[in-house]
Amino acid sequence: MPSQKDPSSPLENSAQAPSAEPGLEAAAISPPYNLDFENGRWFPTWRPYQGDLDRDPVGINEYLPPSKSVLLGVQHTFAMFGATVLAPLLMGFDPNLAILMSGICTVMFFLITGGRMPSYLGSSFAFIGPVIAVTAYAGAGFNGNLNVALGGIMACGIIYALIGLLVMKTGTGWIERLMPPIVTGAIVMIIGLNLAPVTIQGVSANQFDAWMATLTVLLISGVAVFTRGMLRRLLLLVGLILSYFAYFIMTNVMGFGTAIDFSGVAAASWFGLPSIHTPRFEMSAIILIAPVAFILVAENLGHFKAVEGMTKARVTPYMGRAFFADGLATTFSAGFGGTGVTTYAENIGVMAVTKVYSTTIFVVAGVVAILLGLSPKFGAIIQTIPAALLGGASIVVFGLIAIAGVKIWIDSRIDFSKNSNLIIAAVTVIMGTGNFSLHLGGFDLGGIGTATLAAIVLNALFNQGSEAKAAHQSLAK
Repeated sequence: MPSQKDPSSPLENSAQAPSAEPGLEAAAISPPYNLDFENGRWFPTWRPYQGDLDRDPVGINEYLPPSKSVLLGVQHTFAMFGATVLAPLLMGFDPNLAILMSGICTVMFFLITGGRMPSYLGSSFAFIGPVIAVTAYAGAGFNGNLNVALGGIMACGIIYALIGLLVMKTGTGWIERLMPPIVTGAIVMIIGLNLAPVTIQGVSANQFDAWMATLTVLLISGVAVFTRGMLRRLLLLVGLILSYFAYFIMTNVMGFGTAIDFSGVAAASWFGLPSIHTPRFEMSAIILIAPVAFILVAENLGHFKAVEGMTKARVTPYMGRAFFADGLATTFSAGFGGTGVTTYAENIGVMAVTKVYSTTIFVVAGVVAILLGLSPKFGAIIQTIPAALLGGASIVVFGLIAIAGVKIWIDSRIDFSKNSNLIIAAVTVIMGTGNFSLHLGGFDLGGIGTATLAAIVLNALFNQGSEAKAAHQSLAK
């Protein structure tokens, strides 16, 4: 049976392989055809992983033994936890409910996409600005106007789901012409770089935290470089545990820095349902929040292209499913009082370094998140992880995301001797990294949204004709 890791499969060059679409820059370098993955059914053909963990990646439709799957799933839960908790705190939402919804939505995403798109759905930061603007949230405590924001988020999710249905009906060609590899590579890169200043500021409050963040980076990096097999795949989890132990010794035992406070763990109950909130639909809030759907499309397109570049699997044809799933999940989450959700760059960064792309791992991560959301005590334990350690882990993960953008350029053989490509990449990266933001009426595009818009416009102005010509020349050879 042909394997995702086996580029020599006879099907790769057979007449069964779908032909590249004219007009796409990457037409000549699409991933090899894989009968197991592209079997014409809703789910791919699942098979056990039989490779060497030291050398071979784990494919999307491969699965590991339960013990290894659980450990890798927990690692993905750790990867998403910091941002998934931070986003609701910044908007005045219930973080425990956000964790619960992220787990449920991740399992929903797996089912709707047919297990073909390895992604974790966590709280989206794209909603923070519009939600604060709509609710006039003061930045601390519970958001008293939460219900109004939930109505706007639900409307956004519905629009996003409709875009997904449109893509499912019409195909992805028009999106890929709008956002070829030079654009998507830049978008992926700025998703990592845009988050860098916030991450660095979060660990630079004092020198002790800065050193502990540095130690976390070194420990995670050391596990990634100097270990083998399953231990290397668990680099984030193992690195955080080691740094947590070191932080505990330095603070609670030796008296340096701020000690870890376990009182919240002792006081929390083992089981409890988070508070549910009912949305209220107001047109002013909908007008302000609903356009976030287009930012999510651009953001997730970059994520999916990064996934395709890493996995060497043809996931682009299932992009419509993914957009629809994310939109439906956002609507579902907001319907109960949770945040809008999006595919998480943090978890893509984990995949980039572990080379484990199995979607079954994300089901495990979703189930773990559901258990955490239903258990205030487990949630309290995770929340004892110091911000310095989460910041150190974020430095590694966000850096890997930025490098994934570069990898898209390399894999797509982007020609940077062309001034058009240089300008598109240069302007997009600096706008996104510097968080340059434009406003359309009362709507703030944000740094990623503005840079994405700039990349699309510049590409349309400079590259559309030359891309089509280059693609046709490649296909003619």
